Amino acid sequence: MDLKIASVHKSFANFPALVDVDLDIKSGELVALLGPSGSGKTTLLRVLAGLEFPDYGAILFGGENMAIKPVRERGVGFVFQHYALFKHMTVLDNIGFGLSVRPRADRPGKTQIRKRAQELLDLVQLGELGSRFPHQLSGGQKQRVALARALAIDPRVLLLDEPFGALDAKVRKDLRRWLRELHLKTGTTMVFVTHDQEEALELADRVVIMNRGRIEQIGTTDEVYDHPATPFVFDFLGTPNVFAAHVDGRKVTIDGDPSPIETHSIHPAGAVDVYVRPAELQVVVSEKLGLGATVTDVQRAGPVVRMLATLDDGRRVELELPHASPDAGSYAPKQRIRVRPRQFSVFPRGGVPRIATPSAAHAAESGERSRA
Repeated sequence: MDLKIASVHKSFANFPALVDVDLDIKSGELVALLGPSGSGKTTLLRVLAGLEFPDYGAILFGGENMAIKPVRERGVGFVFQHYALFKHMTVLDNIGFGLSVRPRADRPGKTQIRKRAQELLDLVQLGELGSRFPHQLSGGQKQRVALARALAIDPRVLLLDEPFGALDAKVRKDLRRWLRELHLKTGTTMVFVTHDQEEALELADRVVIMNRGRIEQIGTTDEVYDHPATPFVFDFLGTPNVFAAHVDGRKVTIDGDPSPIETHSIHPAGAVDVYVRPAELQVVVSEKLGLGATVTDVQRAGPVVRMLATLDDGRRVELELPHASPDAGSYAPKQRIRVRPRQFSVFPRGGVPRIATPSAAHAAESGERSRA
């Protein structure tokens, strides 16, 4: 089922929760709504479900406008963060509940309902737990049952609101992989809300990044991560190092760096901000390149080594090195270094951002010197 959201606006009192939102979702697509608290992602999900109604705008399911139709007429499945299972019902009865309360003319027989519930219980890999009650299940098992119950009604679209938010990190990771596999098996159009960047980037076919009721960017994982459309997107997907700079054609000169960086892109001349992820900020040894800094802290964090440094002008920067890198163990507090970006995003003040990748010659030169 393809979805189309056109110019949707929703306010609560004087607070604009959604502001002229436009979004197309393809049939069978898995889309993540990602953003901080108050960005509008949950409101958008509830508008899709029919739990809220837009002030204006269209919600099209397969070309049919659902904007003012109630939940029961939309054919959606909804999975809540806290499962919402019926405590007095067995797992099988919970899964079959949506079918059992259908109008008599559309309601399957008890045997069919039980068969469908068992099929879904097998699908979510809990086939032997049908006779248990919710209090006898782990958190991850409860969430699988909630997903099976939502799928039992053969929804045109499945909506998930922070589905793994109440689970611990290890269970979340396992369930993310499992949900991706389930999506591939069923082909159901899915839209899920999350504030977890890793979860969205790992699971979704496309990511919708929201801020203050508006969509900042829509794209695949590669598009939103490698080509952030706004400073907000860059900042939300990872803590950036920000440098004041000037551009002129193919040259980007960071304030305080004695040597400009040659790029493949041509930029209009002017003042810009250069955004650099910690993993894309490198140490160079030449005094003719980069910014002087003093290492203040070095910490191992799983597969990476995080290094904090203070620039000569007093600003702090963060670098990330793979733990397996030959240089990872060679830095210590109070050590003098010079830092320079390997790849970065350029955001003209008041303009449209562009990705700037150092030219091949510069990248090779910096790489050699960094390894020296």
